[in-house]
Amino acid sequence: MRPLFRFAAVARRHCKASRPPPPPPPTPPKAPKRPKKFNFQGATWEDPYSWMSELKDKVAMRHMDVYMEQEEKYTEAVMSDSEPLRHKLHFEMASRMPYDLSTPPLRWGPWLYYRRVEEAKPYPVLCRRLASLNDDFISHNYPPAGFDFTTGKTIEQKLLDYNQEAERFGGYAYEELSEVSPNHHFLAYTMYDKDSGYFKLSVRNLNSGSLCSKPQADRVSNLAWAKGGQALLYVVTDQKMRPYRMYYSLIGSTDEDVLLLEESDENVHVSIKHTKDFQFVTVNTFSITSSKVFLINAADPLSGLKLVWECDALAHCIIEHHRGYLYLFTDAPKGGRSVDCHYLLCSPVDSPSSTRKWEELSVDDPNLIIEDIDFSDKYLALIVREGRKVQLCSIGLPLPFGKGGVKLRKLDLQYLSLPKNVCQISPGPNYDFFSSVMRFIISSPVMPDAVVDYDLATGRWNIIQQQNMLHDRTRILYGKNSASISVDSSKSECSSPVNANSEDDHLWNDLSEFYTCEQYEVPSFDGVLIPLTIVFARNNKAEDKKPGILHGHGAYGELLDKRWHSELKSLLDRGWVIAYADVRGGGGFGKKWHNDGKRTKKQNSINDYISCAKFLIRENIVHENKLAGWGYSAGGLLVASAINHSPDLFRAAVLKVPFLDTTNTLLYPILPLIAVDYEEFGYPGNLDDFCAIREYSPYDNIRKDVLYPAVLVTSSFNTRFGVWEAAKWVARVRDLSIYDPKRPILLNLTTDLVEENRYLQSKESALEATFLIKMVES
Repeated sequence: MRPLFRFAAVARRHCKASRPPPPPPPTPPKAPKRPKKFNFQGATWEDPYSWMSELKDKVAMRHMDVYMEQEEKYTEAVMSDSEPLRHKLHFEMASRMPYDLSTPPLRWGPWLYYRRVEEAKPYPVLCRRLASLNDDFISHNYPPAGFDFTTGKTIEQKLLDYNQEAERFGGYAYEELSEVSPNHHFLAYTMYDKDSGYFKLSVRNLNSGSLCSKPQADRVSNLAWAKGGQALLYVVTDQKMRPYRMYYSLIGSTDEDVLLLEESDENVHVSIKHTKDFQFVTVNTFSITSSKVFLINAADPLSGLKLVWECDALAHCIIEHHRGYLYLFTDAPKGGRSVDCHYLLCSPVDSPSSTRKWEELSVDDPNLIIEDIDFSDKYLALIVREGRKVQLCSIGLPLPFGKGGVKLRKLDLQYLSLPKNVCQISPGPNYDFFSSVMRFIISSPVMPDAVVDYDLATGRWNIIQQQNMLHDRTRILYGKNSASISVDSSKSECSSPVNANSEDDHLWNDLSEFYTCEQYEVPSFDGVLIPLTIVFARNNKAEDKKPGILHGHGAYGELLDKRWHSELKSLLDRGWVIAYADVRGGGGFGKKWHNDGKRTKKQNSINDYISCAKFLIRENIVHENKLAGWGYSAGGLLVASAINHSPDLFRAAVLKVPFLDTTNTLLYPILPLIAVDYEEFGYPGNLDDFCAIREYSPYDNIRKDVLYPAVLVTSSFNTRFGVWEAAKWVARVRDLSIYDPKRPILLNLTTDLVEENRYLQSKESALEATFLIKMVES
């Protein structure tokens, strides 16, 4: 037997020796260079890839098409050996999507409104049913197709089929605005027209189902109903996408629409909104140096505009009307000094403009921030943040103004039950002003979003919709006899807020039994503590060499998205750590937090992100060679800048539709920019701003002869920041950095708006996860 064994061993060695060598790694494409010099503010620089953004140069665009095709083939070649993993991940992620993509029913007046998806149809149908006929209405899928087998009657009314709208607009249905009239007779909505690139306004008669002959308009940015639903006010934009004209249209009339307002100043924008009781339309005009709010009597829109509030600064301001009083929610400066958070003011609606006085609901607590509010006829709901804890509470209306202001702590503030680890609370579409029930979306890093109805009169709450990740089903419930969860919220004083107790935790489909959510405060370079949230599977062992992703955004004062995303489960279950850095420039911690991360202070955001990355490695939360960055839009700028500064910190990164070519985009905008963009990133005409832009701009600060991490950049021809932003950055990183085929720089393009197609969304997420696993775990 021994000779036979030796022969077998020799044969195996011969087979190994004759096996062909592995193919060489694919070669990245090289974009043509056409160096062009620029001069501004005393600075001179050269851009070899500026031709990529010359959209009117047909030759350049043909070269761009060829180059994009080469990039697509290169990405496919690099990722080809990971196709089995990608398909597996795509199947996992797609299977977790709720089968029922419909919205939970929303009660407004006598109707229940909802959207549902019909079988084999890509877009939903907007429907309604009379609430009085649906006391036992549990789900909009029952009775089937809106047919009641008990009575033999069809009880569902189809209002708008978006599949038919897609046929009107070139095979694609993307709606931006949608407003049902207060008399429930009409639907005003805007759809994106691919051919023109505009949002087009349509008004549909809900009784007949037919389109109204007017109004029909292009480039519509705002809508507001008036005259109880008999008239519509709308705002249109100019060629630079600036909202500047407001029109009045009487439904059913053959008269021309009336121009009510036109702002000729190119720096001023117009926005409109009806109050929740539909008695007034508020008109906001704002620029970087001023904000004004006007009122229009909704019963007589042609009676003119009445100025009710103004300030000499750009300020966020929302006005609501309640029983003869105006309530103003704003972050406007006080006494010429900037404030750190929003506050609430009140004034009688009848006060003359010249002598109008506003009384304030004072908080008198630097740790307590009012993030958002919502009104009903009898209650005011407040979303507040105390330190890092977000809360939901209510106060009875009217507030006791008239005695020199009101202190929040002196009111009977009722806190409502919430699950653990809440990171965000968003008001739902609360149209019914005269209902005590308000809808909110409750989010957590370890819980699928829960759509919850709170009865502010009783404190009871019902979970109307929430996906159950453990049983692959979604709870969509409504009606007095439904099986929805209904729990009493303990009433408490302001000093002792209450969250859901441990006995109620299971009612929220909380995943904390399987995944841990931990909070840290990380010292940044200047000693400021940066909130860091990490999520990981409980079965992770401490000694595991854990890979991880660090998410960041840090712009526009927007909240970092820390909600549970089902696609991340595939990485969590494979031992990954998901981390979120709430860097300065983002939202959730007051206006100062935002201001300390914008314009000349944008570098703070980048340093905060780097500090959090170092913390994850230093504390052995993530292995030192297995950390990836992830950023979307302005978050792409954050992550790319951090890579420029500390490329050795990261093994890989994903940049989704990123803002990378900051200097050129702000100096020579191809796509329309608005005042808030310059307020965020800086005005190149201001020397200090320009120097800061040049210092942090990702495209202008790529390191030469340095090994960069593997990076996947995704972009789309439909995004606000053009595809050239991504293409230029990719080409220049390859040009300057050290080439390593194990750390490729990839560019992936999508031709559709992925967020509107859930299949494409899961496919895109699967590609990102495959890329990270391939690059980090190899």
